[in-house]
Amino acid sequence: MRPLRPSNEQDRLRALRELQILDTGPEPDLDEIVDLTAAICGTPTSQVSLVDADRVFAKAAVNVVDPNAPRDDSFCAHAILGRGLLVVNDARTDARFADNPYVVVDPGVRFYAGAPLITSDGCALGTLCVVDHEPRRLDIRQLQALRALARQVTAQLELRRYAAAAAREIARQHEMERILEDLPMLGRSLRDPLNQLRGYLAALNDTGARPPELPAEINAAVLTHAPDVLKLVDALLHLTGGPDEASVLERRDVDLNLVVDWAVREVRPIADAKDIVVRFDSSPSAVVHAQPSRLAQALGHLLFTAVRFTPRGGLMTVRVDNTGAPMIELHDVGAHEEPTRLYEHVLNGAFRRPSAGPGERDGGLAVVKAILDLHHATVALHDAGPKGTDMHVIFPPV
Repeated sequence: MRPLRPSNEQDRLRALRELQILDTGPEPDLDEIVDLTAAICGTPTSQVSLVDADRVFAKAAVNVVDPNAPRDDSFCAHAILGRGLLVVNDARTDARFADNPYVVVDPGVRFYAGAPLITSDGCALGTLCVVDHEPRRLDIRQLQALRALARQVTAQLELRRYAAAAAREIARQHEMERILEDLPMLGRSLRDPLNQLRGYLAALNDTGARPPELPAEINAAVLTHAPDVLKLVDALLHLTGGPDEASVLERRDVDLNLVVDWAVREVRPIADAKDIVVRFDSSPSAVVHAQPSRLAQALGHLLFTAVRFTPRGGLMTVRVDNTGAPMIELHDVGAHEEPTRLYEHVLNGAFRRPSAGPGERDGGLAVVKAILDLHHATVALHDAGPKGTDMHVIFPPV
């Protein structure tokens, strides 16, 4: 059965293309998410699928040969029509997929479960999905983890857009400062062509003194100087132009406990699937000046990374402290198996390299670091040896 198009298809495609992620190379953070998804769900195949106008692009995948598939044949094109999980336990018995080209072959798709990647604007960009060649069912913990991991993918994509918009706004502010410094020169440059145009217009009114050839000269002068005047006016109008994303730097006082509690709840299903206990200790009051939704997404991805490096059956403690500056503390991350792996990954990887070089893309942690920088937060890590790694995120006092 051919899938329908979402009612907001044009907005959805616009949001997808703004990410500039189609037909790009592998990214470690997304690769690790699909690896973890396949491991939790016990399936041979998992992928982050982005649904374009006529095709589905596998941005990250496990056991997928061709990253492109026709949209009309894709299970994911059906999954983005809803807001919940699409689970097909046996595609051969489902009227929507029984004659699907990927089902009728041998071995074909028998099981599919996909969670839509829904942005804060309500656009379903694609799915995080798992596939098997045998009919199967996922238990409730696996389904919850699949949904939570899909939210992690979506948060990473939205953080990328937010960080790019913030970078553009910062660049615009620098440009404004430069133009403000050049205002005296702009004023002089604007005065000269205007004075010449005014002289020519005065000559037009002086009909008695105007020679026959003067109109052609005036016309040529106007054509010559008008573009210069327009450029100068455009430069001045740039000073009053708005940012690319209105909310990019809109901050307010928020309780850090609420933001961290949301992030903990987002990663808890993933932790539960790995039998990891996540304990959250709140503080009586910890106010920070922040953009709450974006900060929550950044912290959620940071906690997700910590869960990834914590072994099965481990314990991770998240604590908000306000004895001095507002602070988030993560304790016992990555203990027992590889106590310094997270420490090395963060310091030697994305946190040290917040911008990508030519042909590269920022990793998820690099985007998180950019968001924390915008909130003037500092990240400190301590290698606690066999006990794992401690991480502190420190915010300036309000």
